[in-house]
Amino acid sequence: MSILNQISEKLQAGKAKEVKELVSQAIEEGIKAKDILDKGLLDGMNVIGEKFKVNEVYVPEVLIAARAMKSGVEVLKPHLVSDDIKPAGRICIGTVKGDLHDIGKNLVKMMMEGKGIEVIDLGVDVSPEQFVKTAKEQDCTVICCSALLTTTMGAMKDVVDLCVAEGIRDKVKIMIGGAPITDAYCASIGADAYSADAASGADVALKFCLEAQA
Repeated sequence: MSILNQISEKLQAGKAKEVKELVSQAIEEGIKAKDILDKGLLDGMNVIGEKFKVNEVYVPEVLIAARAMKSGVEVLKPHLVSDDIKPAGRICIGTVKGDLHDIGKNLVKMMMEGKGIEVIDLGVDVSPEQFVKTAKEQDCTVICCSALLTTTMGAMKDVVDLCVAEGIRDKVKIMIGGAPITDAYCASIGADAYSADAASGADVALKFCLEAQA
């Protein structure tokens, strides 16, 4: 088994220490940083994402796999920078104003990072102004809004409306998600995409980022 396959498999098993050691070994062997990232770390996280979609693994397995990925990326980071490897895209994510739930948001963030996307996490209780300000200043391709409460989901429309008012609506995609959200609600507020689960959301975000670069 190649070392890249080993990295992928150990990541899927959540073996952070072993992933770290294997990434260091791969660097010493002269394997390109981008290959270690794409064919080792991201490959493993993609497998976890696909399994999560079909309920073969659950939130705890995703969390430990993400932690293993993080430990591998820490070793790899200086080499990615020196090779001038850019992320697949940049997005900002947060739970909307008035809502303090973050488990779903955190899961989506991990899945997106697992696709090689740079994620700016704004946390919870995020105002429309904060979403839009970050998107403008950080040149984000996508704004991702999460809500768990029916009483807070209206804030998602405020984000869409503010993007229009600030003149960035044509430059940024708006994705929404959370327990009370539906495709119909997404369409009614003029957002670009709704995703029912974290792994599918990451796929859509990656598609948007790649389209923006094309």
